[in-house]
Amino acid sequence: MSKRKLSRRTRADTKQNTNSLASVSTMDAFSNPAARIGFGTMDLLQATEYPMTRMTQNYQLLTSLYRDNWIVQNIVATIPNDMIRKWYEIKSGLAPEYMDQMAKLERKTQIRKKVLDGMCWGRLYGGAVGAILIKGQNDMSEPLDLDAVMPGSFLGLQILDRWSGVYPEGELVTDPEDPDFGLPAYYTVRDETSGQMMLRVHHSRILRFLGRELPWQEQVTETYWGESEIEAIYNEIVKRDNVSGNIAALTFRANVNYMEADGLDQLLGTANTEIQRRFWNTMQAQAILESNFGTRIINKGDAIHNTQYTFTGLPDVYDRVMMDVAGAARTPVTKLFGRSPAGLNSTGESDMQNYYDYIDGLRETTLRRIIERLLPVMALSAWGKIPDDMEIDFPPMRTPDAREIAEIAERKTNAILAVYQNDLMDAATAMQELQAMAEETGMFGKIPDESIEAGRGRTYSKNREMRDPLAGFTIPGETKPEEG
Repeated sequence: MSKRKLSRRTRADTKQNTNSLASVSTMDAFSNPAARIGFGTMDLLQATEYPMTRMTQNYQLLTSLYRDNWIVQNIVATIPNDMIRKWYEIKSGLAPEYMDQMAKLERKTQIRKKVLDGMCWGRLYGGAVGAILIKGQNDMSEPLDLDAVMPGSFLGLQILDRWSGVYPEGELVTDPEDPDFGLPAYYTVRDETSGQMMLRVHHSRILRFLGRELPWQEQVTETYWGESEIEAIYNEIVKRDNVSGNIAALTFRANVNYMEADGLDQLLGTANTEIQRRFWNTMQAQAILESNFGTRIINKGDAIHNTQYTFTGLPDVYDRVMMDVAGAARTPVTKLFGRSPAGLNSTGESDMQNYYDYIDGLRETTLRRIIERLLPVMALSAWGKIPDDMEIDFPPMRTPDAREIAEIAERKTNAILAVYQNDLMDAATAMQELQAMAEETGMFGKIPDESIEAGRGRTYSKNREMRDPLAGFTIPGETKPEEG
């Protein structure tokens, strides 16, 4: 058989197998029709649906929630505030006066406040931008040229959320080496009243602030923005507001008095209007007397009953609802609701440690790219140059107190001492290890370099021998005389 015939036959077999496979449908699911449990049965769980709502596009609902609900305000602002509470640190060999100049520029342009606003509105609406403003560069449609940034030319950021007239254009960045690869290349800023285009901004002049990340297809649907934080939390917020409102309404029914009245149905159903009016006036007068003096006058033979409502179990229900809201918001209850930790031996330390780890991760994945795009412009404006060794670092969120610092210093010092006493390092290395603890503990930072050099090659045993007056005078195989 020729190669051509073999190739045709192979293609035909492949096509036949593909058609046969396409006609076979498989389903991997549990189902018990007799018990009405599982997939395809008349089960209440199977009636559950998750329709695509895209609440992020509902500007009025998100704005109303933010203005009306203090929990939504906390959800929007708590994490951004914690992300910038410990600001970045510049790691460079620059003199301290350079750092003072950078700090003055940050205060003058209110960079921390602008970045905070961008992150807040990005979380609320799913997207916001910060346009980098530089004096003398009026054509913002051109790529940002760092060589054209003069000292004192950085003017700060202009923050615009996705509903303030900024629109990503359809053209995307195609250069894989560009940090914005796959994102819009230009952003159009329009006047919302007239609809006319005011600016066309190149992506290199834009800082993007997003809410929750979305899959690629949903990003395209949201015109390359993210999802509002409120969309994922909305159902939990509704539950919490309803539970809280119902608990508040129950307080009005905590103590209900009712009176037995003979023939009340005939009085309300068949009596004339004047009799009903007199009865109503009597009840109002009795209510006023009860409110003022705590007594009620009734006819002899009538009976008054009192029903009191107990709120047993409601605090537990409300706590569970709060925990659901906090879990959806990725924020501890103690932080989101301002409550102290509840429960036996509960301190909240583990929750806060997990939260701080989450914030540290956000600063690395989200805040770092914003600062690293902004810092070269600020460096040129403040110093006139970009240092080659300039790096940024974020200090840890959690700062230990004096007792914890002392415990850390003691444990690490004992560990270094144990290694040194076993002759596994010399005195110079031990002192360097102690010196490296200075940033964390504030101790051992003033060990002079001369002492470190003098300790090179001197192990613990050698130092002991130098202190022993009989060292070198002992005959092999003979024990030294006991001291004292």
